[in-house]
Amino acid sequence: MTVTGTTQDFTTTTDTQANIMDNDLGASKDVFLNKFNQDIEVNGNEEFPAAKYPNYLPTWDPDQSYPPLEAFPFADRGQGVDTTYPDLFGYGVEVSEISPKTGSEIQGLQLTSLSDSGRNQLARFVAERKVVVFREQQFADLPISDVLDFGAYYGRYHVHPTSGSPKGYPQIHLVHLWHSDVTYERQPPGITFLYVLEKPESGGDTLFANCFEAYERLSPAFQHRLHGLTAIHSGAEQIKASIAKGSVTRRAPVVTEHPIVRTHPTTGEKAIFVNPQFTRNIVGMKQEESEALLKFLYNHVSYGADFQVRVRWEPGTVVVWDNRVTQHSAIVDWTSKARRHLARLTLQAEKPYETPFSATSN
Repeated sequence: MTVTGTTQDFTTTTDTQANIMDNDLGASKDVFLNKFNQDIEVNGNEEFPAAKYPNYLPTWDPDQSYPPLEAFPFADRGQGVDTTYPDLFGYGVEVSEISPKTGSEIQGLQLTSLSDSGRNQLARFVAERKVVVFREQQFADLPISDVLDFGAYYGRYHVHPTSGSPKGYPQIHLVHLWHSDVTYERQPPGITFLYVLEKPESGGDTLFANCFEAYERLSPAFQHRLHGLTAIHSGAEQIKASIAKGSVTRRAPVVTEHPIVRTHPTTGEKAIFVNPQFTRNIVGMKQEESEALLKFLYNHVSYGADFQVRVRWEPGTVVVWDNRVTQHSAIVDWTSKARRHLARLTLQAEKPYETPFSATSN
């Protein structure tokens, strides 16, 4: 969606929202405001062409309201599969590495044609490679309901509490800061799909960081110090920012405590699990102690170019990543007034947990 035009007006008033507004929850870390002109997006004008996929234009329905998310049993689809991936890498499929330890690109495969065993192997391969890029996919041209049916195989959809979504499909999140998505939830997302609808001619790439590899680069002594620590993750500021803009809030704000180092249920890998967008403080530490340690971890992830990959969007691209062991950031570098319009399928996974510390070989 473009980020030009006039701000659309919304009015929502609930007791929960009033309570949030009465509290100083800190500055929001949102990057984009909801600047959106429906007429220009649908019909275009001399400066902007009409949206190529008007069915994916964002809406903010003030009548959408949901109760707090309840815990649910989650089983990772990648557990116990054949890691030679016979049902994923069939005849004519080409696989290339983006970097040695992070990221792969796959050609010659339509995601929607995968069998159940192929989908299970995809989950395992994404856990192994962290970020997997598929080209020439049909997602954008399929009915939205068909795309949702495909994604639902991997878990329960997360409905974002504030973002715009296609009319009638709140499960779709329309898309800078390094972050993992909605880590404030009790059961944050696992496997995640992001597909491009429209893009600038150049620019607007997405960076991904491998947080398992980031953990591995720490000294054993530092790794050991992180184990047992937990941090508070909050979505309250996101809710407050939405209210301040007159936009929607679909659920009450969530504040959750998670381990700083989490373990992947399928690979057993450990990854750093804090991010500047949603992590607020380390439990049991003074503020200055917490800020110093969190700043080191944020910088460690964001400056670690040797465990990052950069994905360039092309028409038909679908990127699949494991939100439990990665972070990502959009690169807002294009100077044209082109539209950057993407859609995300976000599937919830298990509640983060950590396993006992064991020294690595680094």
